[in-house]
Amino acid sequence: MELNGTAAIVSGGASGLGEATSRMLAAAGSRVFVADLSEQRGKAVADEIGGQFVRTDVADEWSVHAAVADGQRGVIINTASIAGIEGQTGQVAYSASKGGIIGMTLPAARDLAAIGVRVNTIAPGVIDTPIYGGGPGSEEFKARMTAPVVFPKRMGTAAEFAHLVRALIENDYMNAEVIRFDGGIRFQPK
Repeated sequence: MELNGTAAIVSGGASGLGEATSRMLAAAGSRVFVADLSEQRGKAVADEIGGQFVRTDVADEWSVHAAVADGQRGVIINTASIAGIEGQTGQVAYSASKGGIIGMTLPAARDLAAIGVRVNTIAPGVIDTPIYGGGPGSEEFKARMTAPVVFPKRMGTAAEFAHLVRALIENDYMNAEVIRFDGGIRFQPK
């Protein structure tokens, strides 16, 4: 799918991975709808990229319906976590929630294929976003999180995540897949 001239709705588009994705899609020529709860940050990002802010609560079905323009079809890219593939001791609820997203990929793709929608899921590992904070304590925490990454020996970046989103959109044959995006990390037993 060619990105130039398409419309893109990015949930959580005002920060972190969503913001990087919003910026990448806008740079590629898409008209981006920044769907987020944070009006101040969402409007700022939308203004910077020439997009439009749409206040959206993804936990509210009607809010999501209001954000989707004219029932348009295309590509859905879910974001889960590698924790949904291989959980860790003490993270049962988190792993189950991410596993549920991953489990939706193939059935959703089969249901949506008839109307021309592709569905893929990215399962990231440790990605350096503002959620980790700043300062000496956060750098120490990030170093511990990065220790089991195989290569490259660092956290992933939001820009790299956005690049993968673009590749999935542009490759018309990618459908019903869960893509690990984790530098080869494998959780160690605690």
